[in-house]
Amino acid sequence: MFDIVPESAIVEGRATDAYFLRTEETLEHAGRNPTVVAEVTRDQFPTGEFDCFAGLKDAANLLAGYDLDADAIPEGTLFDGGPVMRIEGPYLEFCRLETALLGFLSHASGIATAALEARRAAPDTSLLSFGARHVHPSIGGVVDRSAMLAGLDGFSLVAAEAFVDGEASGTMPHALMICFGHGNQEEAWRAFDEAVDEDVPRIALCDTYDDETDEALRAAELGFDSVRLDTTGSRRGDFRHIIKETRWKLDAEGHEDVDIFVSGGITPETIRELEDVVDGFGVGSHISNADPLDFALDIVEIEGEPAAKKGKLSGKKEVYRTPDGGHHIGLADEASPAGGDPLMEPLIRDGDVVAEFDLDEAAERATADAERVGFREA
Repeated sequence: MFDIVPESAIVEGRATDAYFLRTEETLEHAGRNPTVVAEVTRDQFPTGEFDCFAGLKDAANLLAGYDLDADAIPEGTLFDGGPVMRIEGPYLEFCRLETALLGFLSHASGIATAALEARRAAPDTSLLSFGARHVHPSIGGVVDRSAMLAGLDGFSLVAAEAFVDGEASGTMPHALMICFGHGNQEEAWRAFDEAVDEDVPRIALCDTYDDETDEALRAAELGFDSVRLDTTGSRRGDFRHIIKETRWKLDAEGHEDVDIFVSGGITPETIRELEDVVDGFGVGSHISNADPLDFALDIVEIEGEPAAKKGKLSGKKEVYRTPDGGHHIGLADEASPAGGDPLMEPLIRDGDVVAEFDLDEAAERATADAERVGFREA
């Protein structure tokens, strides 16, 4: 019914570029299936521009059951060059899986990096992932899981509850307000309050028909804990001034405890501009529309001997986090740099997934790494 590559096609290796099938045919015809070491990289050498690694759980499930070993840096690790994953085994075991493997890592890591940019813009402010509506629904769960991996506080897509420990967040859209008609905002807010579960936060949308300050005060007087401003860009003007005026009006009328949340076109720059006058943000397209990272998979060793195409670094490698927050790349059989912590960890052994994927631990790792490397410091 929908233009979605089914899970079975991914698992069976049919979600692949055609030339990998030609490669299989050629190698099988020639009776060749060398044991190789292949590495997934974004940049060969450290660049100083860090990204956040994500998508590893799906990548591991893709490779599971094949006669190979794999190592990878853990999800949430920040990197700026060198391998993020290493695969060792007969090449035909994973030849046709390369397309899907890179897609799993590239898209999720791009989204997680953008989410971490938002997180770093306001480390102590509530941030929710509102980006599912901007992407194909088949990857909505990827968006919200990657955002939570980067340390966001919540997500909006109900289906993502299957991948993320927690319940989807969200209260009311403009459509609900419009269904009750102009001048009937109180009726809409009361109906919402009476209908939805008491565990759902009482956040009133306050910009549908009248002035934001007016609607916010009216909602506060009904007992709502918070208000959300999602003012259309064409009507927004000086959004900071609108928010400050709303805060002033609420405080002046004795509603100092009513929080203000904002959404609509929120970026890290917006967050930095508004975080001192806002209690939380819904961040959508900045996260969901992030460019995938440009990963590549290259053979670097064949039958125990270094091998690589022109422009790539041959030989099996290790990557390290250095005491100064840097990222060191060296051959695997070389001594580690002084004080360097190796980043690669076992992922698959003899076809079995041996790593665990804890989203909270990944988020803690991303936060700690971001601080350590000075990620996107303003």
